[in-house]
Amino acid sequence: MFGTYRPSTEEKGIPIALIGPEPMIPVMLQAMKSFPSFVPVTGAYANLEEAVQRTRDLMDRVEVILYSGPLPYQVCHDRVQLRVPAHFVPLNGSGLYRSLFRAERLGRLGAMSVDTLTRQPFVKTFRELGQSLPELTFYAGRDPVDAEAMVRFHAEQYAQGNTAIALTALRSVSLKLSELGVPNEWVLPTEQDVIVALERALLSTESRRSKESQIVVGLIDVDGFRKAADLRKSEHDVQRLKLDIHRMMLEYAETLEGHLTPLGGDEFLFVTTRGTFERHTGGYKYIPLAKLAQDTFTLSLSIGIGFGRSAHEAGSHARMALRRAKDAGGGISFIVREDESVIGPLEMAEPLSAGLSLLDAALIRKAEEAGLTQTYMSRVVAQLTRTGKTDYNVHELASVLGVTVRSTHRLLTQWMDAGLVKVAGEERGRAKGRPKQIYRFSFLDDLLRR
Repeated sequence: MFGTYRPSTEEKGIPIALIGPEPMIPVMLQAMKSFPSFVPVTGAYANLEEAVQRTRDLMDRVEVILYSGPLPYQVCHDRVQLRVPAHFVPLNGSGLYRSLFRAERLGRLGAMSVDTLTRQPFVKTFRELGQSLPELTFYAGRDPVDAEAMVRFHAEQYAQGNTAIALTALRSVSLKLSELGVPNEWVLPTEQDVIVALERALLSTESRRSKESQIVVGLIDVDGFRKAADLRKSEHDVQRLKLDIHRMMLEYAETLEGHLTPLGGDEFLFVTTRGTFERHTGGYKYIPLAKLAQDTFTLSLSIGIGFGRSAHEAGSHARMALRRAKDAGGGISFIVREDESVIGPLEMAEPLSAGLSLLDAALIRKAEEAGLTQTYMSRVVAQLTRTGKTDYNVHELASVLGVTVRSTHRLLTQWMDAGLVKVAGEERGRAKGRPKQIYRFSFLDDLLRR
């Protein structure tokens, strides 16, 4: 019986949790021999409830988790807030081949009841074998991981003479069916399947490590500083304000374990690492510094954050992000990533009613080709973030974009032709005349945070 394997303190490598039924652990450990970078920590389980407990026990001791199949992954993903990357070994053709071979040797390669697997791998496998597809009955219960319901399903199909054998992805179901005298095969991954999954897991940890130490450059612009300075009674008070703001920036850089450089005027630059920045922004969701500036000095901040594969690239992206924030009217923050895709706006001094998780680089290029410049897009995104509004009549949109109604009509035509905007309806005002059309920025729908 397999327990939990604990690496010794002398072992060096990337700790990985291998979570699966007891018979799968030796298969996973055998595949692990091809990956000297990994240090395995095993978590064998007898049922899915134990898989959840193994995940909780091991999660904080490893850098990545590999589940033996999609079912334990799904259950643990739903019930545990995973704090490390998690992967599963897929049930594909090789595992199915083995089960079908065993079924044929038993003389039961006929009608089958199936759980977990879909029809597609069967179609592909039998086509490759040059055989006709047998009659298949798939489990369609409401709960895809209800083992008892699966057992009843397979047993009823066999008792009614509808099937010759049951194929299941759960060992507990297979054991129970065997007790009931129902012929069955447990479809489990092969060693090669595990190797492929381990390659993905290794890539995720190496990518994670690289990003954790990646340089992040931030540019902070103090909005309306001149106006605030003009309200001070003396030059002494203005200098004190500057010192207080500088002190606030230094303290913020210290919380990020970073370095701060005043750029003159009202702008500051900070450098930190991506891992630290991610933790202090709740996963790129909010900038606590902005609320502090608002509460302490009644000042808003425009912040641009740049990620990059080099310090130069990160700095260039930070300037792009700050320009986007200023174009949106200030008091807002954006992140420009390595591929020039955009995250944001991030939450600032006030809670946001809506936000965008990511503006894809390809979408940005498509929008710019249609005349939806980064300035216009930033203003629309900022308005969406502050109000949740995606629908406008032409006068409202002209006000948001800062252009004339005539120019707005021209731009809308271009954006509709590109599929970025659609007519969402009409509205009638109090005055007589034709109703006003309502335009919706449809490309934003899929980008709203869930």
